[in-house]
Amino acid sequence: MTFADRAAAVEKLGFTERQSRFLVTVMLHSGVCMLRQYCAFAGIVCGQNVRDFFGRLVSRRFATAYRCAHGRGRLFHVHHRGLYDAIGEPDNRFRRPTPLPRAVERLMLLDAVLAANNVTWLATEREKLAHFTLLLHRRLDRDELPHLLFESPSGKTVRYFPDKLPIGLHSDGLTHLFTYLVNRSTPVDFRPFLRRHADLLRALPGWTVRLLVPAHLTKAAKLYESAWREELASPLRLSTAEELRWYFEERRRREEGAPTIKSENDARFVRAREAFAAPRYRVLYRSWIQRGPAAIADVGSPVLADAISRGTGQLETVFLSHRYLHLAPLVTTA
Repeated sequence: MTFADRAAAVEKLGFTERQSRFLVTVMLHSGVCMLRQYCAFAGIVCGQNVRDFFGRLVSRRFATAYRCAHGRGRLFHVHHRGLYDAIGEPDNRFRRPTPLPRAVERLMLLDAVLAANNVTWLATEREKLAHFTLLLHRRLDRDELPHLLFESPSGKTVRYFPDKLPIGLHSDGLTHLFTYLVNRSTPVDFRPFLRRHADLLRALPGWTVRLLVPAHLTKAAKLYESAWREELASPLRLSTAEELRWYFEERRRREEGAPTIKSENDARFVRAREAFAAPRYRVLYRSWIQRGPAAIADVGSPVLADAISRGTGQLETVFLSHRYLHLAPLVTTA
């Protein structure tokens, strides 16, 4: 279904075209929203019509309202099965209750989506997979798309685009926008995110990674920007890659309990362990365990660094203007 198809289906449930488009946006990207976000979407002030719209959502049990701390506004969780059925997403995870920190993060992502009205957004795993498979079917294999493999007694499951973050296509039809919400003071999760997307970024003619930074984490922005430069703009030299390959193989051998013999390899291993102690190499080691030699070959490729130097690959840091910490004392969550 297209966005227009989804909005038309929701409109049949008794909403205006504008209300329907907003509800579709919320259901696809967050599941939660606030009055001010509808006002921003519609370009109107918060008056009686807005309150009536949300009051109707609650009275018809399409949504549940939760009062924020000190009575400053309410958070609404849109969860009705009929709404999600209408947009072809009956099992969407946003219908389910979620812990407060995650609900607040979803509000941040919704703000970012609403602020970029010149972007066509891909929200679901199915949409992203279909879009990039069609776009890059001759340049990229399916297993090169961002994914994680989950194993269980019943078998293996592959989740594509597991970060579940909005991906946008600019109005030029060429440049893709990859959002990343900063939710920690250090880029522990950001580096694996970049590594997962590296193959996809290399295949695109233009791309931007947009960091979304909430006000309480502004000091972390520099660390994330440094991590981006290390991961994407600094390819490994051949000599470094060769030593790194040796170190990874020796490290795995020792971790697996292989017998060691006192030799010059001990001193080499100690030197390599110190040289490759930075976060970049810790992330790369985990990738190498899963992917083998291809993981090191990727970080030696100059393609992404060249794109960055040409300006077809970029990092944007956006500081979110709204405050969110006042939501923390909510008694319950959407």
